[in-house]
Formats: sequence, structure tokens, C-alpha cells
Amino acid sequence: MTLQTGERSPFTLGEPDRERLGARLDLALQRARRSGQATLATITCALAKDVDPSAVVCASRRAEEPWFVFEQPDRGGAALAGLGEAIRIEYSGPDRFVTVADRWRSLSAKAVADSPSEQGGGPIAVGGFAFAPDGGGSPAWSGFEPASLVVPEVTLTREQHDGESRVRLTLAALTQPDDTAEELLASLSRRLQELTDPPLPLLDPAPTGRFQVSSGMPPEHFEAAVARATETIRAGDLQKIVLAREVQVHAPSDYDPAAVFGVLRDAFPSCFVFCVGRGDATLVAASPELLVRREGQRVSTIALAGSTRRSADPAVDAHLGEQLMRDESYREEHAIVARRIERTLNRYAIWVATPPEPTLVQMANIQHLATPIRAQLAAPVEAIELAGLMHPTPAVGGEPLAEALGLIPALEGLDRGWYTGPVGWTDAAGDGEFCVALRCALLRGNVARCYAGNGIVRGSKPAAELAETEVKLQALLPLLTS
Repeated sequence: MTLQTGERSPFTLGEPDRERLGARLDLALQRARRSGQATLATITCALAKDVDPSAVVCASRRAEEPWFVFEQPDRGGAALAGLGEAIRIEYSGPDRFVTVADRWRSLSAKAVADSPSEQGGGPIAVGGFAFAPDGGGSPAWSGFEPASLVVPEVTLTREQHDGESRVRLTLAALTQPDDTAEELLASLSRRLQELTDPPLPLLDPAPTGRFQVSSGMPPEHFEAAVARATETIRAGDLQKIVLAREVQVHAPSDYDPAAVFGVLRDAFPSCFVFCVGRGDATLVAASPELLVRREGQRVSTIALAGSTRRSADPAVDAHLGEQLMRDESYREEHAIVARRIERTLNRYAIWVATPPEPTLVQMANIQHLATPIRAQLAAPVEAIELAGLMHPTPAVGGEPLAEALGLIPALEGLDRGWYTGPVGWTDAAGDGEFCVALRCALLRGNVARCYAGNGIVRGSKPAAELAETEVKLQALLPLLTS
């Protein structure tokens, strides 16, 4: 992409790229008119390497439109951010992953686009899935369907390439048989003119008014649920079940999700830090857990289960980590997760590599037991399908899965929505990555709904499990109450 100077926006297309986009739109329209079906057209262009994709999207989003930012800063500054909606793919029920994958495969295969080898080109879809097949039905989760992927009008990506940062812009339009190339080109040009690149906003350091924090259910409800779960486990019906709780924060003024995102990006650079905006609500998170990453035939994931707090005292912090590594209950919880992931991947892989012992992963406020797992696929399985095969892992569901899923809503008494569901992106080649929506808050106006959960096994103690949820909530509560 030729960057323009002077009065025009730095995102304005140069004439060669404008002609290329026009030709793509013309061809897509021809196909749409022949088939009678809408056809996707995209182009991908290079941008200056100092462009911040997330800052552009946060500053340039229109009211109520879908938007998406997704980063893992420590992994070479990897970032993907999308604005607007060329098309949305949604579904509900047990087959939602397979159905969405099929629709995306059909849509992207027919698209008029750069090949992935050309500047990393081609269409990109972003979004997520609820924890449950029909999850997100409560009013708080309005706009977050059980399965929902959006192809943004504008997508910006940043990655490391040959040791240097590379930033790209992808434009997308869905052509209908009765559209004209001129109208579509004008619409995308207007969209580009709206793009701006200021720094991310800052949180108000001294907000006026009081914050009110309350649990969706009394803490005693969670402790009672843990007690009932351990009884079921001791009876031999379960090995593990994950139970969550919701805490609500009522702020004196509306939250700015872009400002919250900026703080999380700085505080948790090893995590997947993301915002998913739908309507007047935004899901914001700093998740430590990769569900699945597909790069060609290579698959990466991580078993993450068992956690404890951090300490400012190095000696105490090291002691807490060593206790976690030695704790039989946490080791059992972690092993259940790793074994299930390995069994799942073994059905589709030539080989699966799992270290014999977990490691300790430390973040700003918490440390976890973690086991990275890699696999080589025996045959192509796309990222969305892999996410469906992996979700929910015992780290967010339970073992055996069917028994746990039947008990979770009854014991929790809440609609998880997208909490503990997969959130991420995929491309036309079937590559992509999805993390698990943990350490997250659903922001709507001046209300933030925060979620935290724990894996319950035979030796779990209700008071200790409640205390662990409080540690996990500290990833976001300090930001949302000050």
C-alpha cells in the first residue's frame, strides 16, 4: 500500500491498490450475478510498521458496530483488529462449530482475494463461541450469539516477519448481484477516510463517584456448590468439575473498553488480551490460556489448570509456586486436563508431544501449572473444527464431560455466555488461533460483569476455592473499581 501524505488520510489507497480493489469488486460482482449468491471480495495491502492495529480500531469504531481486537504482546507483538461487518456467520446448538466451519469454508473458497502467500492475503473471520451450545441467552449477553464469526470490513494485523514487524490492512466487501462496483468502492473509501491512529485512551485516574461491587450470587452459594460437587466426586460419578461465579461492578460513569484494554495490554503481555464489541456491550479479557493454534499441519495448545496467588516478597512467591507444584490436588486437576487434550489430539495427529511434568507459569497476580502440547495433524483439520473438538477442556468443563456439563448450570446458577468459550480468528487457509475467554469482564454502560471459576476435585475445600476465585478476579477488579 502506498501511504499518502498531505491532506489525505495516511490510510488512503494509492492508485494501484484502488485499481486492484476495483477489479476485485468487478469480478466478485460477475460471480454473484452468475450464481445468484453474494460473493466476498478482499484485498490486502502493507502499512507502515509503526501503525498500532488495536489503537486504530479502538479510535475508529462506529457506534453499535461489531469490533474486535486481539493481541499477545510477548509473542512478537502479534495483533489482529477488525472494524465493521462485511458478513456475519452465526449458529446455535451442538453442531455450531461444524456448521460455522462449513459456512466459512464455502464463503472463503469462493472469495475473490489475494492468496495467503501474497502478503498474507485473503479474508479473515473473527469472533467467538459461548461455553454452552445455546449459551448467552440472558439479557446481559445480548448480541453474543452461541456461535458468531464476523468478517470485518477493515482488518489490521501485525506480526514478526524475518525479525521485523509487519503490519497489513485487509479490506472486505460482500457483493450482492444488484450492487455496483462504484458504490462498494466508494463505501470502502469512506471507511478508510474515517481511520485514525491516536494512542489508546487512558483510564480516568480519579473518577468522581462511588463504585459498588456485588456478587451475582452470595459467596455462600459458591461454597455450597463446591461442597455438593465434592460429594458427587467422592461418590464416583465425576473426576472433576469446574464451577464459576459472577461479580458485578456498578461504576459512577460508563466504562471505556479501549482504556481497560490498554491497561491489560501493558499489565499482562504474555496473555491473550482482547475486546469483542457487539452492540453496546464489550467483552474484554486478559486470558492466559491458548485453546488451539493451527499453522498448516502444526497444532499448539496448552493445558492450564491449578493456580495460586503471587507475592511481592520473592521468597514467599517462590514458596507459593513450589507448594503449587507439589500439591496433590492441583496436580490431579492438572493431569486430568492434559490427558484429555492429549487423547483428543491423538485421534487426528501423526504424533502428539507432551512434556512429562508441568511447568510454572507466572503472571502479574497469579501463577499456574501449565503443560504446552504440540501435535502434527495426519490430515487437514481447520482451526474452527479443532476449537470445537477441544472445547470445553476439563480446565473449564469437567471430566467426564457429559456428566459435568449436566451439573454445571444447576450448581452455578448463572449463564456463562462467552465466558470460558473460544475467542479468536481464522483465515481462508483454515489456520488461526482461539484462546479461552478467562479473566474477562462484560462491559455494558456503567456495569461490568466479571467471571472467575475453579476446577473442583476430590480434595477441594469450599473456602479455599472461594479464595482462589478472588485471586483470579484481581486481574480485572482493581481496574474496574478505581
